[in-house]
Amino acid sequence: MEPLVKVGILSGKQISFVLNSEYSCDGKKIQGEQNISFKEGKILWNGNCYNDLFFEAKNGDSSFMLKDVVIGVNFHWERKEDQVFQGSLHFIIENDEITAINIIKVEDYLTSVISSEMSATASLELLKAHAVISRSWLLAQIEKNKEIAANNQTYSTFTETDEELIRWYDREDHINFDVCADDHCQRYQGITRASANIETVKQAIMETRGQVLTSDGKICDARFSKCCGGGVEEFQNCWEDVKHPYLVKLRDSENPQDLPDLTKEEDTVSWIGTRPEAFCNTQDKGILSQVLNNYDQETTNFYRWKVEYTQEEISELAKKRSGIDFGTIEEFIPIERGTSGRLVKLKIVGSKKTMIIGKELEIRRTLSTSHLYSSAFFVEKTGKKFIFHGAGWGHGVGLCQIGAAVMGEKGYKYDKILLHYYVGAEIETLY
Repeated sequence: MEPLVKVGILSGKQISFVLNSEYSCDGKKIQGEQNISFKEGKILWNGNCYNDLFFEAKNGDSSFMLKDVVIGVNFHWERKEDQVFQGSLHFIIENDEITAINIIKVEDYLTSVISSEMSATASLELLKAHAVISRSWLLAQIEKNKEIAANNQTYSTFTETDEELIRWYDREDHINFDVCADDHCQRYQGITRASANIETVKQAIMETRGQVLTSDGKICDARFSKCCGGGVEEFQNCWEDVKHPYLVKLRDSENPQDLPDLTKEEDTVSWIGTRPEAFCNTQDKGILSQVLNNYDQETTNFYRWKVEYTQEEISELAKKRSGIDFGTIEEFIPIERGTSGRLVKLKIVGSKKTMIIGKELEIRRTLSTSHLYSSAFFVEKTGKKFIFHGAGWGHGVGLCQIGAAVMGEKGYKYDKILLHYYVGAEIETLY
């Protein structure tokens, strides 16, 4: 039986929305524009206060619009837009705000995710591959959440001492819904982006209906990122210290075993300093447009990139972003790298404080106004300037979207694309 998924869309003290068709709530039939607000720990709607509000969809075509949804949270292209969703709508109180949750069938959710993650020109094989990994990742997270709840586990995503701060960011941050709607989980924008490729997306979803990747009898935690930079990273170097057998070191090419030992500093510097052959090493705008939506295409260099800061700029930025006063930053010392050259631990040496930070996203957040493209970088210091030379966009674990787009153009079928990135996994049909 096809499962339902609960997606957290936005939170706020006030939320405006429009029921485009007839919904039922509190025993009444409701349609049209609505406004709710937070008042004394409850939800104020039409003069009455509620602990929660549930607007139930009458049929599969029922839709609603949420106003001023923030997309690209903490990214350079963060913005607000009105978005339209199918399914039911649940409002709850969370952290002294109202949170809007969309409850929708998994396959309908996937139709939106694939439309949001991929542009109108994406090939059918790429879309089919993405349907399988998005479905796998989602169902794996739901199962993991159930296991944590059943075992009464206290799930921690950071360790901190006076000398070291190691933090990672995963969807376990969410306890009242399965996944969020932004890049933190999977980019989900309802049917707002049901563009020219919607029929191809529906075909990809239909032809892979219920299909997931499995390993050792469990659904794979099928991660993906924009561009691995030529080398795929391992799971434990970005998130919790669990090694998945299907997320292993490999080169993003037809010779996946041919990857240097990028845990070694000299090999990483050489790797990042050149543009080695890889599926994702492409500047073909036609291929890139399959993966990158308009606002993603505001970024042009990501296979290899460069960012420069003055000593004063990076010192102020690191203090602002981390809350740690390093003083004047004097040096960046790589402590540990993963299989793709991504930094797992980085020592920041300052005039007031020296500290090791990790994992990859914490490093990226600390050293950028939004996020560095990746933590696969080395730092060149010239005078009072720091130059970051980097590779890839994102964490680099699992499927590389740009690499997969190139594979699709080369004629690879979706199953071959999947088994290139998820080594030793199997494709099974759940429902």
